[in-house]
Amino acid sequence: MIYNWFNHLLKERNGQLSVEYILIMAVSIIVLLSFFPYVYEINELNTCMAVARNGALEGALMDSFAVYPEDKYEFYMKEHPRLKSGTKIVIVKIDYKKQGFDTKYKRNKIKINVYASAPSLRNPGDRDCAGDRINYYVRKDICEAFKTENLTNLYYNPAFSDKYFITTAEVNWV
Repeated sequence: MIYNWFNHLLKERNGQLSVEYILIMAVSIIVLLSFFPYVYEINELNTCMAVARNGALEGALMDSFAVYPEDKYEFYMKEHPRLKSGTKIVIVKIDYKKQGFDTKYKRNKIKINVYASAPSLRNPGDRDCAGDRINYYVRKDICEAFKTENLTNLYYNPAFSDKYFITTAEVNWV
């Protein structure tokens, strides 16, 4: 069908239309290829933020489900008993800031900010522990999504994507 249409165009205009068609297609391909790096970068940032949101929700829900070594369990029982029972933590917002190119990692740096709310957590120490857990899962999920677990440490700090290295700021409690 396309072959017949193309032959019809050639017969109608003595080949002039086919040259115009080829030029239009060439320009279209060049324009599309010029947008590819921009679209790829936006896609990577969208993936990072979607995975960060999933990680933050996972960290907020891991409340009393965490498994601790015996010494850590004793520490939490003494210092943060509120964290051993279920606490409703709501992730309000997640945003990021680009912080430029880092020569050490040869990647652009992004800092992710998580905003959360937990009216039942009034103790600043409890909020810090819950915030650390949320940030841990944000970084962990980013590393798992981009298969970069081997590039980071035990705490996934910093996390890596293809073009970025990602750190997290202290959770902002609202």
